[in-house]
Amino acid sequence: MPRRSRIDAAGALHHVIGRGIARGVIFLSDQDRDDFLRRLGDILPQTNTACYAWALIPNHFHLLLRTGSDPLSSVLKRLLTGYAVVFNMRHNRQGHLFQNRYKSILCQEEPYLLELVRYIHLNPLRAGLVKTYEELCSYPYCGQSVILGKRKREWQDADYVLGFFDNQVGVARRMYRNFVKQGIEKGNRPELVGGGLLRSQGGWAGVNALRESGDYQKGDERILGDGSFVQQVLSESEERLERRYRLRTRGYDFDRVVERVSA
Repeated sequence: MPRRSRIDAAGALHHVIGRGIARGVIFLSDQDRDDFLRRLGDILPQTNTACYAWALIPNHFHLLLRTGSDPLSSVLKRLLTGYAVVFNMRHNRQGHLFQNRYKSILCQEEPYLLELVRYIHLNPLRAGLVKTYEELCSYPYCGQSVILGKRKREWQDADYVLGFFDNQVGVARRMYRNFVKQGIEKGNRPELVGGGLLRSQGGWAGVNALRESGDYQKGDERILGDGSFVQQVLSESEERLERRYRLRTRGYDFDRVVERVSA
């Protein structure tokens, strides 16, 4: 079965998951992690891309991004290609570092943005990289410490996330800290990263409710949102694909046109 294209649009919210090829390690040292973050910090402002959450795990990474002037594919290509080249040189290795296709899920902001921030920032704790929640709150390779004001990453938009809690920074940080801590007992949250209908309806509770009522809403594995959001995104995506097809029939490469315009 052919792979479906990723869905993207200016201003769209994406949960990006990138994994090492054959589940291999992509961060062997703090030098690797620092290099990845430096590259990310350079690319995001250049492309007007916002980052709300992130976490680096030895064999994968999570990013919660809102696209700006450049397509998500262009942002990730620059980040991953540059990092992989230097990683291979540093560790005297050859070949691909990342799986060919990173996973990107286009997300409905309400009610999922805060749930995704919490899910992503709890990853180091779930992976055993830190032993306690208190340690997570100052862990350098996760956006949790930035939102709590313990570390600085100018490219991470902590203020946007805190704005959902309170206008006063101190109060907002306390509320945010408690919010994330409450997520520990929720476990791995497969409904946020799993497949198709389950994710598109907001988890098993949503799917079961629809089944009981006899209702049907469209689901898609590339989208996190309710049925109407999924339908809207797919309709807009089909329109963009149609425009891309028309350009190609006239001899234009749509992706190159976008890159030149945004350069």
